[in-house]
Amino acid sequence: MAEMNDLVLKGGRVIDPSQGLDKAADIAFAGAKVAAIGDGLAGTEVRDVAGKIVCPGLIDLHTHVYWGGTSLGVEAELLARTGGVTTFIDAGSAGPGNFHGFRRHVIERSPVRILPYLNVAFPGIFAFSKAVMVGESSDMRLLDAREAVRVAREHRDLVLGIKVRVGRSASGDSGIMPLDIALDVAEETGLPLMAHLDAPPPARHGVVSRLRKGDILTHCFRPFPNAPVRPDGKVRDEILAARDRGVIFDIGHGSGSFGFGTTRGMLAAGFLPDVISSDVHVLSIEGPAFDLLTTMSKFLCLGVDLPTVIRLATANAAAAIRRPELGTLRVGGIGEATVIDVKSGTFDYADSLGERMMGDKRLLSAGVVLAGRWWHPS
Repeated sequence: MAEMNDLVLKGGRVIDPSQGLDKAADIAFAGAKVAAIGDGLAGTEVRDVAGKIVCPGLIDLHTHVYWGGTSLGVEAELLARTGGVTTFIDAGSAGPGNFHGFRRHVIERSPVRILPYLNVAFPGIFAFSKAVMVGESSDMRLLDAREAVRVAREHRDLVLGIKVRVGRSASGDSGIMPLDIALDVAEETGLPLMAHLDAPPPARHGVVSRLRKGDILTHCFRPFPNAPVRPDGKVRDEILAARDRGVIFDIGHGSGSFGFGTTRGMLAAGFLPDVISSDVHVLSIEGPAFDLLTTMSKFLCLGVDLPTVIRLATANAAAAIRRPELGTLRVGGIGEATVIDVKSGTFDYADSLGERMMGDKRLLSAGVVLAGRWWHPS
């Protein structure tokens, strides 16, 4: 007699870009793994998801979830329950001086997966709030390459790469020097780099031209200044050259880093981002980013088809962090899934400049599967 499945999601539209899968089917989970995709599957717990999308567990490539240890951190578990994310990539909230606390007090206790980038700055992003805003890369005394290398090696089982923030807000008079230090650390440890760029200085060209294959440029569709598209609608040469080199382009919406004008221009030029992410933190969680599904909804309303939008937050995100076992519903793989409700209507969206867009679609979380079990509250 065949072993009974723990959970079956019945009758949904299963979209798994990692397998080129888009069809109505049941999906079963057993022993914390994906057990089967097909018709007429039976399980101990059966949930009717007809009319909804079932996709691999969403991966948010840019979040800040060191709650309680940094001023910008939000709670990953809460966001997972409301926003459908099963893997949170923390984009450098912690640095060498406080990474151990992030690991012990947040990451190891979290019911959802948190995978971090290590900030090259010793205190991480230590002063980010409505009241106090101090860029951690603006004081070169806070950047110690040897300490970053030491901590990255000590936590090599967990650290995905090195994070650095440059721009007028993040690095002030330090300019591009923090990026060069972070690249040295990344090279020394054999890790990729994630680079934040806000308003100049430094200029876009100097940052993008330094990035290597597998490095990530986040906030890649930021508005002017340092936007990737020219006023005539052409994608800038250094951006095209970086893509040819294998640099990964990540949205990282946030509170100040995503523009509808830039996005329309890039999409019109045929330049899709590689990954859609929210950059959710204590400010952007109140808008305009809100969460990953809201950011994905904006791309859906801008004309990107649903399977592509899902690919940019599952398989592509998994590839960006070199974790191909994530972002897929392959039978025998990790038993994680996100159930999405696609609502039709009139929805008001905003970008980081306050520009409004009325969209006709909205993606909402209708459930989460973790370790092969229904985890989302009933």
